[in-house]
Amino acid sequence: MENPQSHQVLARHGKSFYWASFFLGSKLADRAARLYEFCRFVDDLADGDLPHRQESLEDIRACLGQHGDQSNDLNIPELDNFLDLAQHNNIPLSAARELLDGMLLDQQPTQLSTERDLLRYCHAVAGTVGLMMCRVLECTQPRADSFAIDLGIAMQLTNISRDVLEDAKMGRRYLPANWFESVVSAEQIAAAETDCQQSVAQAIDQLLQLSEHYYASALAGIRLLPFRSRLSIAIALRVYRQIGWVLRRQKLAWWKGRVMVGKAEKARLSARSLTELLPIKVPDHNKSLHQHLEGLAGVQNH
Repeated sequence: MENPQSHQVLARHGKSFYWASFFLGSKLADRAARLYEFCRFVDDLADGDLPHRQESLEDIRACLGQHGDQSNDLNIPELDNFLDLAQHNNIPLSAARELLDGMLLDQQPTQLSTERDLLRYCHAVAGTVGLMMCRVLECTQPRADSFAIDLGIAMQLTNISRDVLEDAKMGRRYLPANWFESVVSAEQIAAAETDCQQSVAQAIDQLLQLSEHYYASALAGIRLLPFRSRLSIAIALRVYRQIGWVLRRQKLAWWKGRVMVGKAEKARLSARSLTELLPIKVPDHNKSLHQHLEGLAGVQNH
């Protein structure tokens, strides 16, 4: 049964994903919207100003039990909905728990030190979503998980590049410290200080270059998805990737605020995504992309 509220949440907060969902068909689009609603709920909780949000996130994580003993005693409809979705679609709750771990990390001022820290954070808050989405889209290819993780990481890197200013105003600097010649704090970025504008822009450029490796991997693995899902995910990938290109077109002027992809561009990218329906052999996954992700959900031991 379709869940109108989930679709409303997707339409309001995930415009790129909402556009892509039109190509899924009603059943899969509804499942994807339900997953998005849960992820958006915990993300909004993590970024909100409720006085006990950390405790609330910990309670939700506890409901995603380690040994299949998950239960919702919190009377949270979004969690009920997700647990039902997970049960009927074999969603790994280890991925959901790691998602909550990422949200809990954001409850403290975030100043990442290295690229390894960055990639592990991206896996927690987005690579895990790729894993869960694989199940929602009825993908039965085990090796698709690695490519799904890469898509989540790529999109999160794009998110970070787009939201550098907004994140800094919340005390968060996801750009690794060792990418800068001298330390740049979240406070300096939030104030958009002139003497740090160029160094931050260079770090964003490095972030976008890194994302390209993960987008390329995800695009290569997209043919492991069922045919019905392939076009939709390709559209979501290309539209989200375009955010970085728009940012570059605007000379990486991050201090001017968030950029968006226009409707005409979305239509063009959607048409281009039809090429992903052509049958091409999927290469082996590039293991070097996961060298910093050992021990995390869905990551293969190398």
